This record gives sequence, structure tokens and C-alpha cells, in this order.
Amino acid sequence: MGSEQDVVEARFRAAEDPWPSREQDAAAAAELVGQMTFEEKLALLSAPMGYGPGAPEDAVGSAARAQGVPRLGVPAWDESDASLGVTNPMSVRGDGPATAFPSGLALGATFDRGLAEAQGRAIGVEARAVGMSVQLAGGMNLVREPRGGRNFEYLGEDALLTGVLAGASVRGIQEQGVISTVKHFALNPQETGRVMVSSDLAEPQLRASDLLAFQIALEHGGPRAVMSGYNRVNRLYASENPWLLNGVLKGDWGFRGFVMSDWGGTHSAAAAATAGLDRQSGYQLDTRHFFGEELEAAVEGGRVPMSRIDDMAVRILTALLSIGATGERRGAGAPSEEQLAEHAELAERVAASSIVLLRNEEAVLPLPADLPRLVVVGKHADRGVLSGGGSSTVTPPDAVQEEGFSIAQMSLPKVLHRPAPLDELRRALPDTEVVFLEGSPGQVASSLRRDDTVVVLAQHWATEGRDNPDLSLQDEQDALISAAARAAGRTVVVLETPGPVLMPWLEEVDAVLAAWYGGSGGAGALAAVLTGAASPSGRLPLTFPAGEEQLPRREMTDPESTTSNPGEPRTGGSPAIDYDVEGADVGYRWYEREGLEPLFWFGHGLSYTSFSYEDVEIAADDAGDPAVTLTVRNSGDRAGVEIPQVYLAPPEGTARLVGWARVALDPGQARRVRIVADDLRCYARYDVDDPGWTVEEGTHRVRLARSAAPGDVLAESALELGARRLRP
Repeated sequence: MGSEQDVVEARFRAAEDPWPSREQDAAAAAELVGQMTFEEKLALLSAPMGYGPGAPEDAVGSAARAQGVPRLGVPAWDESDASLGVTNPMSVRGDGPATAFPSGLALGATFDRGLAEAQGRAIGVEARAVGMSVQLAGGMNLVREPRGGRNFEYLGEDALLTGVLAGASVRGIQEQGVISTVKHFALNPQETGRVMVSSDLAEPQLRASDLLAFQIALEHGGPRAVMSGYNRVNRLYASENPWLLNGVLKGDWGFRGFVMSDWGGTHSAAAAATAGLDRQSGYQLDTRHFFGEELEAAVEGGRVPMSRIDDMAVRILTALLSIGATGERRGAGAPSEEQLAEHAELAERVAASSIVLLRNEEAVLPLPADLPRLVVVGKHADRGVLSGGGSSTVTPPDAVQEEGFSIAQMSLPKVLHRPAPLDELRRALPDTEVVFLEGSPGQVASSLRRDDTVVVLAQHWATEGRDNPDLSLQDEQDALISAAARAAGRTVVVLETPGPVLMPWLEEVDAVLAAWYGGSGGAGALAAVLTGAASPSGRLPLTFPAGEEQLPRREMTDPESTTSNPGEPRTGGSPAIDYDVEGADVGYRWYEREGLEPLFWFGHGLSYTSFSYEDVEIAADDAGDPAVTLTVRNSGDRAGVEIPQVYLAPPEGTARLVGWARVALDPGQARRVRIVADDLRCYARYDVDDPGWTVEEGTHRVRLARSAAPGDVLAESALELGARRLRP
């Protein structure tokens, strides 16, 4: 652990180039492209789905099988979803093993870039083992709409947290010789009408929020591919938006990899190609095979120059060469039993690190080992841990699958990951009578005793392809929780949810845990935290509102009225969503700006132990970067993890996260920590007229806090900072 004199330093600018060979890779790719025919180049620029109608015969069975140029040592390659593990859509590859990692928000809740990179490495290992060259990972859209159907895939509402963790995960995947995407570029916060909705936001605010998250991820992870969103950005489709792709991504940021469309997200040949789209993906879901004969005709007609075709092919081959995906075609296999065992342990560690203790009255948790009787309540508690639906869903052979939702050519089941929480709690409490109840509020109330401790596992299923109409728990679970709280002596609620939910029963219960979608290790992690074998150490990666009236947009478009999915007839027109309402003040910054008190703030999380902050120093370092140095001491009697957070408010504007540290301490142990806010873009203003970032000269307020809540500030100081400039 180190001594109190050891200083743990946390910085947030990328420490090293994650793609140092890009120039050599591009030169080698250009040499290959120079030897290709036009037809061979064109074959690289689109990819069919790897299963279902139109799939090539040699496809491994995955999201896509792309055509190579075998005579030049570029084999065909396969691409798999997603950020949470290697998927097996509709069991096309049989019952192959796979590790289901916790949801993206769970990973975000760890605030742990080391765990993010380790999880990425494990996903890369499994993807490579089953024959994949591309993993459609890196889900990282900022959560602007807490009712969004895919929020569980993403990492949170803050640009710095999202960018750093997404970059770490991508880096881990690509270390294993597998390309990782980042997605969905950009400003893609909801599912309702996702194939035609326009996300509208002024450039300065877009640069300082959603785009900043992607920029940070590119700098930390060096993803070789970027997947564009289905949505329009300021009225132009993301996949044919020249400002977004050519201007920002490839121009300002110097991105040398390739841009692929989402599956069914291409709308043209010439317009998309000249705007910066390099590859049409899953073209069976598009209205036409745009990057086939239509693109060929566009070149022959002079609407797309051959130099652009060369550039598209070079970008794709540059990415493949950089991860060693040339030579022999990768064959289908499986990860080893040893690898799977290591990944199972890692998945449980990530899940345990992600669980957020939201409330713990009278220290009802952890559950005592000598507890005479524990009543576990909740649908599926005896079957498994809930997973989100959609293309990210990982289905190990023992997963329980129920009817869920369908989009286009895919059935999206409701998946439960084994083992079951009930079984893990019985293992963790061998001397306790553990009783299971699944019934109605009335049945539960009549079955409980006044001296019972009850754990209610509440669930809310979300899926790709549709948003949630509100933030309420489904299936009378609010009433169930209230009934249990009235009947039992002690009530603990565990939330297996995609994100925030309303809690009308909050003051009635003793403890609440946010357990997200925990994946293959979710049940073991939950049992460990409930019983105290592990201390809860997660922090909220997004704010929980007290009610929908607090949101920037109170009403949701009716999901039934507006097409969400590719390959389906369009209904509902072409709606536009005004994100200028909150602008760059996403999540906790919105609540501060509007003077609102949410249910739980971003960064909130309790522990089974206590921590003190000592000898706090706030000053600018020699480079002009704000730095906070402090001693964190575990003043309790249990081991635990503290996450001190640093927020900075510029002369004008809201406070925003500029740094944090994750500090594990034994009882009585102390550690000196230094948090350096070295990414000035997190508190700078983006200037459109003179493109770049400007730090305003003047007084900046620096806060050391346990969360974004104004009441959680532990130290604050005014720093006089000089003006600084940074390129776009």
C-alpha cells in the first residue's frame, strides 16, 4: 500500500501516444493500395452482416464479415459487438463461452481507469480467440437523457470521466491485436427516432461536452475506428456530416483511422464518401448498397475523386496493419478455460467496484454473519442478474433468455446472467435462513415478520431501439418495496437498473444500493458487498433526478409514434431535439446552474468505513495547472476505497470535474494524494471565431469534494489563473 509519505499523483492528459506507429502503418497501407485495382479498393469500403440473409459463407458469425484482398496478404475479417464483451447474436456461433462484463455505467461508477483497461484487455483476448479483428466497443455517448434506452452501454454524464475510461478500455482491447471503435459519433443520447432525429447544439457547447469526451478518448486510447451515429447532428446525418467527420475528427484532431457507419446508418454514396465516411456497415439494413455500384458510378461520373477512394482504403488498411490483422485469415476458436477463469474473477471485481451505496441508515449494511433470517424479494432473484437488451448483450451458455424486443433482423432477448443472487447470498451466509419471495405486494407483506431483514432486488429493463417513457420502476415494484418496508424490521433495496430511477419509497427503507447490470460476476459481487466481504466503492457516474420535472426536457416523445430502428418503415417525421437548453452543462452542471436539488448527485457514494481529509493544499503548479494535494486517512475499522474529487468553476460558468483519485486504504492507513487538473479543456471556453480553447484570466474556484453536491465540498480556494490557449 505504501506509506503516508508516498504521493499518489493523478493526471488526466494522455501521458503517451497510444498509436505511435500510425505514420509507418499509413505508409505501408498506401503502398498496398497502390497495387490494388479499383474493384479491390471498392470491396474494402463496405461490409455485409456476418449472419442472416446475405452473409458470406465463410463468415465466423458476427456483426460483419468484411472483404479483404487476399492476393496482397489482406484477408477477409470479422467484426463483433460490443463494449460489454464478445456477443453471439441469436447464438449464430452455437454455445461458445464468453464473459459478460458489467454495463458501461457500472464501469463508469468505478472511476477506475486501471479496471477499464483490464476489462478491455479481457474483451480483446476473447474477441481475438473467436476470430475477430474488430470489436465494436467504445460506447461513450454522454448521458443527456436519463430515460435513454442505451444509457447502460455508456459511461456517464461527464466528459472527462467518459473520455478517460473509454480511452483506457479501447487501449486494452487494441493491445490484444483487435481494432476497437468508439461510438456513436456524435451527440446520440436517445433511441426514439434514432435513425432520423436531429440533435441540435451550438458548436462551442458541443465541443465542450460530447465532442470533448471523444477527443479525450482518442488521445488516451488511439482507437483505429470511429462509428458514426444513426442520428443527424445539426440537421445533417452524422454519417455524411462534413463538419463533424472531415472538419473536427480528421481535420482538427488528425484522426488517421477509418470512420464506419452504424449498421443501416448510411444514406448516400457521393455525399457520405466526400463528407468523410470510409466504410458502409451492415448494408443489408440500408435502403441500398451505397458503397457498391453507386459509389463506383459516383467515381466514374466525377462526383467522388479516385484520391478519396484511395484515402478510404488506406485508412482501413492502416488500422488493420496497426494491430497485425494481415497475413492469414483469423480462424474461429475459443478462449481457454484459464483465460475464462481470469476474466470471471475480473468481471466480479469490476462489478463489486461499481456498486454504489446510496443510503445506509443506522449502518444496516453490511449484513451480519449471524443474521438468523434473510428474506430475498424480487422477480428473477432466483434466476440471474438482469442485462440490458440489444447488440451489446453477451450470452454465455448458461444465460437465461426470455422474450424481450425485436428490431429489424434481430431478436433482442431479455437476458439474465448466472449465477443467481439468491444462490450467492446463501453461499455467503451459510448460517442464515435465506427465504425467497417473488410475489405481489400483498403476498410479500403477509409473509414478512417484524424482525426480518429483507433485501428487495428491484429491476428495470432497458434495451437498444427504444427509450423508457419515464424513470419509474416497472411492474408495481414501488408498491412492493413500500409493502416490504412496512412489514419488515430492516429493508435493503438493490437496484438492477440501466441508470437513475425515481424512489418514492426512499425514506421508508434503510439502505439502497445501485448495482446496475452486473454481468457474469454481478451476483457474486452483490453478495460480497451486502455481507461486507467487499466494501462498496462505486460513485455515481450520473445524477439521479428527484423527478422528471427537473430534466432539461420534461416530456419524452412517445416511442410508439416515431421509428427508432434501421430497416423499418419510417414514421413520426424528422424530429429535432434542442440540446442548447442545457448546452455543455450536462447532468450535475445543469442542476447547479438551475439551482435544483436532485435525489443523488454525480459522484455520490457511501462506504462501510469513514475517511478524513487532512493537510489540504490548493495551488497552481509550475505549468499553471490547478493542483490539489491532500492526505486521505481511513479513520474507520474496515478497509475501503475513497474517491476524492476536484471540481473547478471558471470566472463564468458552472463547476465541472477536473480530476479525481481512487485510493484504497486499510483501517488507520493514510496516503498523500496529488490531483492535477492538467486538461485545461475541462474548464476552458471553446472559441469559434478564433478556433481553439481559451482559459480565461481571473479567479477560478477550485473545490475538493466527495461529490458534485454543493454540500459535499470539503475545501475550496480561489486561484488566480493566467490566460492560456490550446488548439482545437
